[in-house]
Amino acid sequence: MSTYKKEFGTGVQNAAGTLSGVIEGQLWYDSTAASFKYQYPNVTSAGSWSTGNNMNTARKGTGGFGSQTAAVASGGNITTALTNSESYNGTSWTEGNDINTARFDMAAAGTQTAGIIFSGDPFSALTETYNGTSYTEVGDMNTARQKPAGFGTQTAALVFGGESPGGAQALTETWNGSSWTEVGDLNTARFGLAASIQAPSTNGIAFGGYISDDSALTESWNGSSWTEVADLNTSRYYLAGAGITSAALAFGGSQNPPRVANTESWNGSSWTEVADLATSRSQLAGAGTASAGLAFGGTPGTGVTAATEEWLGPGQPIGAWSTGGSLNTARNYLGGAGTQTAALGFGGGPPNLTVTESYDGTSWTEVNDLNTGRETLGSCGTQTSALGFGGLAGPSQTTVTESWNGTSWTEVNDLNTARYGLAGAGADNTSALAFGGELPTNTVQAVTESWNGTCWSETNDLNTARAFPGGAGTQTAALGFGGNTFPADVANTESWNGTSWTEVNDLNTARQTTGAGVQTSALAIGGQYPIAGITEEWNGVSWTEVNDLNTTRARLAGAGNTAAGLAFGGYTGTAPTAATEEWNNPSNVVQTITTS
Repeated sequence: MSTYKKEFGTGVQNAAGTLSGVIEGQLWYDSTAASFKYQYPNVTSAGSWSTGNNMNTARKGTGGFGSQTAAVASGGNITTALTNSESYNGTSWTEGNDINTARFDMAAAGTQTAGIIFSGDPFSALTETYNGTSYTEVGDMNTARQKPAGFGTQTAALVFGGESPGGAQALTETWNGSSWTEVGDLNTARFGLAASIQAPSTNGIAFGGYISDDSALTESWNGSSWTEVADLNTSRYYLAGAGITSAALAFGGSQNPPRVANTESWNGSSWTEVADLATSRSQLAGAGTASAGLAFGGTPGTGVTAATEEWLGPGQPIGAWSTGGSLNTARNYLGGAGTQTAALGFGGGPPNLTVTESYDGTSWTEVNDLNTGRETLGSCGTQTSALGFGGLAGPSQTTVTESWNGTSWTEVNDLNTARYGLAGAGADNTSALAFGGELPTNTVQAVTESWNGTCWSETNDLNTARAFPGGAGTQTAALGFGGNTFPADVANTESWNGTSWTEVNDLNTARQTTGAGVQTSALAIGGQYPIAGITEEWNGVSWTEVNDLNTTRARLAGAGNTAAGLAFGGYTGTAPTAATEEWNNPSNVVQTITTS
């Protein structure tokens, strides 16, 4: 007979509580609870939005259809109606053949290779089908209108609501692949509504819209008539939708005039508020399902946007912060280096401190001090090979650079440009990158310098000058994100290839923040203004909001990576803190095996 040890390479161990060093799926016996236990990954309960690559043409009122990884954006408006059409492959948008008639605020349905668009502004009855390459005009709708909604397929679609020259419409028409037929009306006439766009023409929901003001109404279609069901939590119009009758998403919209980012999830009977879009906007387009949705384009209120966001629904493994051992000296604006179980924290304030502490995964120990006390310095490296540079020493910015050898700090060659509030990246004390920063007159810096173990050399600047950005990575492959340009916080993210910076997808929340990780897998931790516990994870393409810090704070230090990160020190809004938190991704849930 096979035993547990034979199957998994280890026997069932005994522990009074949680077994130290337990791995996912490993069984142990908790002698305190007198029960067997194991760990499994924690997963999202609701879902979240992450930033995707922008459309080539920013616009509003676009007709959207398809899935999260195979979508189409048809037409739209900037200041006039457009014919532009783009397709999305899950990573980027590609321009394709135009629609035949310029228009916007139309309805759409179908897939990337078998789509259909219908209606539009100015008041239109036009219908066009899409075969993955080009558009073909087919039979017109019976009633010309703009701002309706629809769902279904290229050969069996439904259109409902909208606005005609006579006002809001309740009219519903069904498409059989060649012609439209009027069927049962909506209970409430309205325009600017949204729908479960992947639902079949015989079974879907319509929600939101404009009557005499923004609406929360939801109606369900059974193939012949509409029935009012549970309302949205947030009334709005010019919103977008995704999904089917039993599992849908509603996101974005307008409340005459504020634009909203609210996202709600439909379970077949009621709506639940879930994570907001990063960009509040109306007249956006949607595609995909309730577990893998897509939002693109729209207007944030002034102008138009090309922003694309991807929805990841429940069931995704997630990370979480847990409490670690506190620093001996509470402080903010300190430098950090190393890993979750072998970290270094140094400097900070107030006032300008020289204190250096070493972390072993459990507790901090004071070690030899910096030679020059300072705060808001740049930092990088490991627990035994770190670098600290720049910062505020007294009332003035400094160029001082110090190298840590695992025992003590040694002053080495200075930065070329004195500054504080700069970021750093680098593997150790022989190779580093310093970028951004500030002078006392709120003059932000784009200056980038590279360290070769002996001296600093100026290289190509950041595209966006800023102070207090987050940094991650190495001397030749770094990431810079967030910061402040005075007077505004920014979400800009830039990638460094060893020679120059390239703008990539923005953070979801603009802020001054702290980084950990590498160029292709990073964390943006906490931040200000205002003081935030927000954590975002970078996958090499886009940022996703994940679980917040337990202690909301800014001006903190970071170490480690996206699998095992560390956050320590900072400012809570009232005082410096000594709090340390450990990030584990995925975090684990302990399950007890019960026996009868």
